[in-house]
Amino acid sequence: MDNVSVVTVFTLSGLSGIANYRVILFVLTLLCYCVIWLVNLTIIVTVILDKSLHEPMYIFLCNLCFNGLYGTAAFYPKFLYDLLSTTHVISYAGCLLQGFVLHSSVSADCSLLALMAYDRYVAICRPLVYHSLMTTQRVCIFVCFAWLTPFSLILMSTITTATSRLCGSHIQRIYCINWLIANLACSASVAKIVIPAFNYTFYFGHAVFIFWSYVHLIKTCQSSKENWNKFMQTCVPHLFSLAVVVVSFLFDMLYMRFGSKEIPQSFENFMAMEILFIPPIINPLIYGFKLTQIRNRLKKKKLPELGLSIP
Repeated sequence: MDNVSVVTVFTLSGLSGIANYRVILFVLTLLCYCVIWLVNLTIIVTVILDKSLHEPMYIFLCNLCFNGLYGTAAFYPKFLYDLLSTTHVISYAGCLLQGFVLHSSVSADCSLLALMAYDRYVAICRPLVYHSLMTTQRVCIFVCFAWLTPFSLILMSTITTATSRLCGSHIQRIYCINWLIANLACSASVAKIVIPAFNYTFYFGHAVFIFWSYVHLIKTCQSSKENWNKFMQTCVPHLFSLAVVVVSFLFDMLYMRFGSKEIPQSFENFMAMEILFIPPIINPLIYGFKLTQIRNRLKKKKLPELGLSIP
């Protein structure tokens, strides 16, 4: 009990030893954040302004891009500030808020990707009932579910983490997440054991559902050249986005729990950051280049501004 104290500020140790590279890292990080805003905002604005893109798949894509902006907003501004600061600290409330936003963003990614898999399954495997199943009202309900469920689950985890007594204030990372805060607890708690286990099980169910959807999609598409072309056009970007999110998340989670302390700090920082810059940049780029309607819309918007005609 002697080590128990009221924690008001956490120390982030991930940026120790970067004094000589501070300015370079700041410029590169700022550039990366600007690119994230540019590519995601381009897709969002394109989908909103073009009424022909007001379809379930593009609505889900628009939400996926918005989620990319939402999640990265919890990290980049604070990280940019820390790069120019000599002290790397974050308030207790700020740490909990950052952890909540980052966790809920990754969870919302999983929910939205599951919705996109369901949309493709219905569109290709059950095309005759697609419009009756994917109505505007039902799409709105699905989108609300994809946002509210992660928010509720992560909020419950954050609240239980906030009620834990802490015996430390040192976080060996460049940002806060609930698991690291829970590790500072003086004793095992519900936040560290039961709730994370339930959350992981819940989103493992998402992965099983996506896998089941694509098994049926591939079986259906093999029997028809038209369906196979549709699969290659609309499902390959989704599969690539799914692979990017899953691989990034697994790398980060496995390293955070089983990583060696002998690994250089710079590599640790890369492992911590990759889920915050690879999916938010790759997802809109892949969809923008691969999906014909979005690509054509972007060409029509850009080429006339350059005084060019579209062949």
